[in-house]
Amino acid sequence: MPLDPSRTVVELRELQELTGDENGAQRVAWTDTWEQAREWLRGKVAPLGAEESVDAAGNQWFTLRGASDKAVLIGGHIDSVPNGGWLDGALNVVAGLEVLRRLAEEGTPPVTVRLVNWADEEGARFGRSLFGSSAAAGSMTDQDELRARKDAAGIALADALGQHGVELDRAVDAARELEGAAAYLELHIEQGPVLESMDLPLGVVLGTFGVERHQIRFRGQAAHAGSTPMDKRRDALAGVARLELEIREIAKRTGDGAVCTMGGVVTKPGIVTSVVETAECLLDQRHLDAGKLAAMLGDAKRASERFAEEEDIAVEWERIWNIEPILFDDALVDLADEAIKEVAGKSHRLPSGPLHDAAEVARAGIPTVMVFVQSLRGLSHTKLEDTKEEHLGLAVQVLDRLATKTIARVAAG
Repeated sequence: MPLDPSRTVVELRELQELTGDENGAQRVAWTDTWEQAREWLRGKVAPLGAEESVDAAGNQWFTLRGASDKAVLIGGHIDSVPNGGWLDGALNVVAGLEVLRRLAEEGTPPVTVRLVNWADEEGARFGRSLFGSSAAAGSMTDQDELRARKDAAGIALADALGQHGVELDRAVDAARELEGAAAYLELHIEQGPVLESMDLPLGVVLGTFGVERHQIRFRGQAAHAGSTPMDKRRDALAGVARLELEIREIAKRTGDGAVCTMGGVVTKPGIVTSVVETAECLLDQRHLDAGKLAAMLGDAKRASERFAEEEDIAVEWERIWNIEPILFDDALVDLADEAIKEVAGKSHRLPSGPLHDAAEVARAGIPTVMVFVQSLRGLSHTKLEDTKEEHLGLAVQVLDRLATKTIARVAAG
């Protein structure tokens, strides 16, 4: 069975019709619709003779045994955010399915090839992204915090997992699945505008940004909006407002793709007749260089302290989450670059701002690389997400060629 990239597009549309509605994809992890998508994938792989298994974290594996137990992994996730796009995550898995078809038709590969559908990459229901891959990678160390997580309906994460055959306390047992893994490959839509702005269909990913995520709380004094002169106010919102403008300058000064985002602001008492007493904001900072990321954080903290002093208010910082930058394997980056140039003529090397399962696999010490395909208008996590079908076809060809090169490299040794 020769590689048929057009079949990938047809199957992605089929999955879209099966698990989406007029608002977009609805394959939120740990829901019936997500399970329906996993069953759909199971049916697609069944004729190939690959062995299916589901590990302790709920990750779905399809194994095509080779002449060697050394394994090349091709991975992605089929879960989506609510009202998501038709490509985010699903492209990885369905394109990997097409590569697996081609390999199965040709007979026993020189090394074992495994397609993995990671569980709950998005974290849409419980706010914990990269659940399955972090469990497998051994970086899931927040079990106590996870036990306390609940969804919008008040359902505990552990209870939802149990409904899908996963025990939270045993999820880390998924680590055994990475034994013997020699390489990990992942294809993904870019989810940003860089490749489109360069008129390039594909690029190779150098790594994923490190992230520093903090809650910042400014404390002032509530006072009547009508009777308190402007120069007598201790307005907590002024600290947030000034910091929001400053983080944009911090990102500009840092350069090299630096981004800073204030993603949410809550004020109290939150009424129009009162000066703001407390203002809380969420700050997200990202960079591919650990040193520059640390410098950005330091600049933001110093700025917040200066603004607090000037506004006669107080400021507190609380780290919510962080992850170090992840650099992908140089040799695999070169192979991906070659594959893209052979298929599409030109390539580009770029970092990834969003996190991906590939970052967790790389953290586990497994040589890893990602390929990005252009996103129209840079949109993702919306039903408007899209990529040209001809670019999707090229992406499947590149993944197949990259898999061939990687298999040969691993087999040689």
